[in-house]
Amino acid sequence: MFLLKLLARLPLPVLHGIGVALGWLIYWAPGRHSARMRNNVFDSGVCVPGPGCERLLRQSISESGKAFAELLPMWLHRDKVVLKQVRGSSGWEHIDAAHAAGQGVILIAPHIGCFEIIGQYFGARHPFTIMYKPSPKPLLNELMLNGRQRSQTTLVPTDMSGVRALLAALRRREGIGILPDQVASSGDGVWAPFLGRPAYTPTLVASLQRKTGAAAFFVVAERLSWGRGYHLHAYPLSDTLPEDKTAAALRINQGVEAAVQRFPAQYQWRYNRHKHPGGVALPVESTAA
Repeated sequence: MFLLKLLARLPLPVLHGIGVALGWLIYWAPGRHSARMRNNVFDSGVCVPGPGCERLLRQSISESGKAFAELLPMWLHRDKVVLKQVRGSSGWEHIDAAHAAGQGVILIAPHIGCFEIIGQYFGARHPFTIMYKPSPKPLLNELMLNGRQRSQTTLVPTDMSGVRALLAALRRREGIGILPDQVASSGDGVWAPFLGRPAYTPTLVASLQRKTGAAAFFVVAERLSWGRGYHLHAYPLSDTLPEDKTAAALRINQGVEAAVQRFPAQYQWRYNRHKHPGGVALPVESTAA
């Protein structure tokens, strides 16, 4: 732990430089990681096949390494030190306005850029609740707990008790955070298109919004070049998500796609977003193929 705390004190440009090397080491390590990342980039439709996708892949490898390296200051630095890395924001005034109007707030934060800083930024100002899945590694578990549960942020488990806690927080007119681009567990999602392929998409956001009338926003923490910090971007949903689960999931995926199109190199392409969860029937187009 002492060594990690020592590394966390390095300037962010140095940590990001280390992260670039780390990203390439992980990419070339044995396993299916590199093939999945490459396939996800080339099959996404985000880049022009050939040189364009090769360029995006190289950028994404470097950015994914930065994402690992910056976890140290995110989790181990004091709140004030972390929040100083937020150099500006666009659209955050809509979130402040919703909170001031007495609405609950749902922050929909895809795996783009430094999504870890979003909860800390909101939690430093208002009560904030997020779900948390414990890691089987004790040290990593301790780091995540201490790093994320600070100021006014509360962690709740990824089960029904956690869902009830999110619902209660919104009814208290507080904020919650949702990761929209994780694969839902069996029974908690529907198949909806994402970057041209079916993805089993969580339905929680639509359910919570219908029950509470909360305002929902897509939020991205853009990682600025040369370790200059982060810029927060907030995009409000124009209206309430539809009751139909598939239609609501499609709206969520379209919002994530728009963010990916804007910051393609900073999306976590290594994640197996299109995997088939156990116990879930394949989408009709897949079974018919």
